[in-house]
Amino acid sequence: MSDAIHKVVHRLTGAEVTALRRYPGGDISGASEIRLADGRMLVAKHGPVVDMEGRMLQAMSESSAPVPEVLGCEDDVLLIECLPSDGSLSGEAWTALAHALTSLHGITGDSYGWPEDYALRHVTVANDRSDDWPSFWAHNRLLCHAPHLDAATGKRLEALSSNLGDMLPVRPRPALLHGDMWGGNVLVSGSHISGLIDPCAYFGHAEVDAATLTVFDNPPPAFFEQMAFEAGWEDRQPVYRLWTWLLHVRLFGGSYLSAVERELEALGF
Repeated sequence: MSDAIHKVVHRLTGAEVTALRRYPGGDISGASEIRLADGRMLVAKHGPVVDMEGRMLQAMSESSAPVPEVLGCEDDVLLIECLPSDGSLSGEAWTALAHALTSLHGITGDSYGWPEDYALRHVTVANDRSDDWPSFWAHNRLLCHAPHLDAATGKRLEALSSNLGDMLPVRPRPALLHGDMWGGNVLVSGSHISGLIDPCAYFGHAEVDAATLTVFDNPPPAFFEQMAFEAGWEDRQPVYRLWTWLLHVRLFGGSYLSAVERELEALGF
């Protein structure tokens, strides 16, 4: 793959690669830091859906939220700007993140979903367009995972899904979501947010990004105050967290099933 990256980088930039350092992780798509002969530093991502990721980043760049510039995509290699990451998501950085997400969510669509389905490794992220938010969430984010659970948990998920019309707003403003918002996808430099990376973007309820943040991170109360969600947002958080836990069951195994069960119990199912 490194040879392919070298060739694509040279075609897109006209410069030779002098160093390539693979980033750790990369459960969904691999990423490498690229140093060019002219001194520039870039990031190359490779995988079967990086072209879609590039289109998501370009859509997000229409806001004032910081995202890496897309330099080009060829042969399953996406070339993007390398942004500084020398800080941590703490203190004033949470304030900066609230501002960034508010700006991102200011971009709106005319329905829920995205023009194309995405994928996280072998798991399809269905984005069929819908004008009904509870229906979109039920079919594209919850029920699609039921066949991959044990029968009892699957029935609980189906029961919850049939009641989402009473639990979620029918037509919240279709905000542009990052879609996979956790600390690992937030680059911090000093106390500023330098970039939102690795999106799984679509149009949906703005509360989803905040709920996803609470899966592995602990946003302070001031963060939620700045987000200024509508009344009842706390009650909806477990509904939105469920998708992330279900993905983790599919991607990483049954050790995450207890988190799915915990959220279902919190919701009364």
